[in-house]
Amino acid sequence: MDHAISQLLVPPNQKIRLADIDPDDTHGVKKEDSKEILKQNLKRLSVLQYLLYAEARRALLVVLQGIDAAGKDGTIRHVMTGLNPQGVRVTPFKVPEGEEKRHDYLWRVHNAVPEYGQIGIFNRSHYEDVLVVRVHNLVPESVWSERYRQINEFERILEENGVTIVKFFLYISKDEQAKRFRARLDDKQKNWKFSPDDVKERSYWDAYIKAFEDMLRECSTRRAPWYVIPANHKWFRNLAVSQILVETLETMKISLPKPAADVSKIRFE
Repeated sequence: MDHAISQLLVPPNQKIRLADIDPDDTHGVKKEDSKEILKQNLKRLSVLQYLLYAEARRALLVVLQGIDAAGKDGTIRHVMTGLNPQGVRVTPFKVPEGEEKRHDYLWRVHNAVPEYGQIGIFNRSHYEDVLVVRVHNLVPESVWSERYRQINEFERILEENGVTIVKFFLYISKDEQAKRFRARLDDKQKNWKFSPDDVKERSYWDAYIKAFEDMLRECSTRRAPWYVIPANHKWFRNLAVSQILVETLETMKISLPKPAADVSKIRFE
């Protein structure tokens, strides 16, 4: 699995052509073998989250991006299932409204950055401001093109101040997206998830792919790397994300803080 993870990482400044990546790829991992690995990863994540919470000096920010139906909600549900809810905050970023529109585009994002000891999960993120605003011409190219630099600087500030950042682009094929949309229409329990806007946005597929490619090239850095996760197979998506999260937290070398007093001398009458 370690070899597969290294292949998913986007090196800084590397040009990415998503057409060269197979969203069905499982990098040699078999589904029947994945269940036990995922189970062990989730157990390890629970332990590492406890250490992060106890240390309370650093935070982990997880960014999830992907085209509609790529599996952002499913990733959160299946990979974060064993974590203590007290130490996790999920923030969905939708169209800015109210006070958000009266500030710069990063204001609401910085406000959602996890506090020390916490894991923050962004379901969509500040990257919408180089994706949807670009595809729909909401701001001029002279504006959104500057945001790659601004975002990199923003993430550098976070990383230098104790926030480790890991970013996942969940990559599915256009056929897989159609399959998932049909499933939402066929299942009455999932009808609420379907919007007519989904069909409209699908017509911009090629424009989104180009925007994603530029995002990955411009904003995968040593401090805040992007990983492209082949996500047609949900089980591989969950496995890969869990493995990367475990490795990221272990790289942080988190340890329990020393007790405030010599516990060996404490006695209860």
